[in-house]
Amino acid sequence: MIRNDIRNIAIIAHVDHGKTTLVDELLKQSGVFRSNQNVQERVMDSNDLERERGITILSKNTAVEYKDVKINIIDTPGHADFGGEVERVLKMVNGVILVVDAFEGPMPQTKFVLKKALELQLPVIVCLNKIDRPEARPDEVIDEVLELFIDLDANEDQLECPFIYASAKSGYAMLKAEDEPIDMKPLFETILSYIPAPEGDPDANLQTLISTIDYNEYVGRIGVGKVDNGTIKVNQEAVIVNAHEPDKCKKVKVTKLYEFEGLEKVEVTEAKPGSIVAIAGIADLMIGDTICSPTSPVAIPFQKISEPTIAMHFMVNDSPLAGQEGKFVTSRHLRDRLMRELNTDVSLRVEETDTTEAFKVSGRGELHLSVLIENMRREGYEFAVSKAEVLYKEDENGKLLEPMERAIIDVPEEFSGSVIEKLSQRKGELQNMGMSNDGYQRLEFIIPSRGLIGYRGDFLTDTKGNGILNTIFEEYGPYKGDIQYRDRGSLIAFEAGETITYGLFNAQERGTLFVGPGEKVYAGMVIGQNGKTDDIEVNVCKTKHLTNTRSSSADEALRLVPPKIMSLEEALDFIDTDELLEITPESLRIRKKILDTTMRMRAKRNSNK
Repeated sequence: MIRNDIRNIAIIAHVDHGKTTLVDELLKQSGVFRSNQNVQERVMDSNDLERERGITILSKNTAVEYKDVKINIIDTPGHADFGGEVERVLKMVNGVILVVDAFEGPMPQTKFVLKKALELQLPVIVCLNKIDRPEARPDEVIDEVLELFIDLDANEDQLECPFIYASAKSGYAMLKAEDEPIDMKPLFETILSYIPAPEGDPDANLQTLISTIDYNEYVGRIGVGKVDNGTIKVNQEAVIVNAHEPDKCKKVKVTKLYEFEGLEKVEVTEAKPGSIVAIAGIADLMIGDTICSPTSPVAIPFQKISEPTIAMHFMVNDSPLAGQEGKFVTSRHLRDRLMRELNTDVSLRVEETDTTEAFKVSGRGELHLSVLIENMRREGYEFAVSKAEVLYKEDENGKLLEPMERAIIDVPEEFSGSVIEKLSQRKGELQNMGMSNDGYQRLEFIIPSRGLIGYRGDFLTDTKGNGILNTIFEEYGPYKGDIQYRDRGSLIAFEAGETITYGLFNAQERGTLFVGPGEKVYAGMVIGQNGKTDDIEVNVCKTKHLTNTRSSSADEALRLVPPKIMSLEEALDFIDTDELLEITPESLRIRKKILDTTMRMRAKRNSNK
């Protein structure tokens, strides 16, 4: 049976090319919102972090009606770190809309998401967005997109894909660049004519593949997936099987069933093949599970998710200021929260270590892990993390391999020299060099993933905020040798107490301070960056000794340079391998792993032997 009343599509693109804004317009123009309803921008980015950062982190489901056809739309993330989200949702759809910026053209993540779609033989509609930008260059971008299709071995049918000219912000789409811009109707029509309707046998045995897990405090875990065959009904007896776990076979009961309408989940009693449904009431439902009829359970093959490339240690905070600001501070709290994250984040790995106080957490990149850290911090967790480290592999000859990234950098020409120099020091190899479309120089590097750890802060400084850095995982390659992360040492607090203006005034001559007056510090806490390569201890709690003599300048106010306040990403970039970042709901503090000076010196001597 072909369900002509349904289309299932995913919207894929590089970060910031306008996917979420496009979904906003499709929702508005399909009549999901009342005419007088006040709708915020990027309505699909419902998570606080997504709204603040202007990026999509979690894939979202929505549905619109057009000409009596229900179009299920999945808005996916554009960042490489959340590629796991993109890979799995593509199993739910019958086609994709590839959004490409009409000025920037295809970018690293465009290649990644398109490759995944082509591997699954999904038809692609290319949407050239931001066509109303003065510097838009649609004809060149179309050529670049077709070149990308050819590079990715697209077949004849895929190369014949339709191109749509659109401005999601202004709310219109056109079949030809010279057409009059009116509304999104041309895009809706193209979806109906080009994206195939889902097929399935309603009388066959039930098969529903779970591609996403949601969570709700009232109903618990919610599995989202597409009904491939059969009919799923409320109170139906079923079994769970999994293609990657042959022994799994668990009896369950479907207690609640939902379909998507606009931004809402609407309760239904049954759903037929081709429908995207949300299933509640099954306690330990996992991504990749297939819900089947008990009579003949057959698992649907599931896309193997790319492995993590980077890891951090999450540990109980044991600093002298521990437990004063957080609500959840014990190893049990930490373990439970990390295990809960595994329910919904398919790209994350959590491993026990040889101590109960620490856990090794692996993800797809620094952004992936920093989003988890920020979410935990906002929920009231207090803990410490180590510097990110890459995950190595060995080949069949026992040779060490490390993850390599392709970095594409656009910088004004005057800054390209310092960028090339810095990345070369970090074992980066320059592959291509040319001019990009807006007079910027485009540099393409292959660089070890660990060479990019801690680099973004330097990059912004070196390019005075004018550079654009995009990276994507390339492959595992031979180990490139040691890399020095930092060329300057830390300023370390000598004793515990509160910072005093007099002590800070003397310390600021040594480098850049991270603390101001009246802040709590402890021995071994990093309170600044030294201007030289060594770590040095400074006494920022020192007060001026009173004497009987008054000098002419004694009463002059001491002028302090404002401290450098670091964001979470900057602090994670800054810490070195012998340091930790202490994270509480209120504070970020950098500290040495070993707080005691003598023991720290001894450990350093032993490591140099």
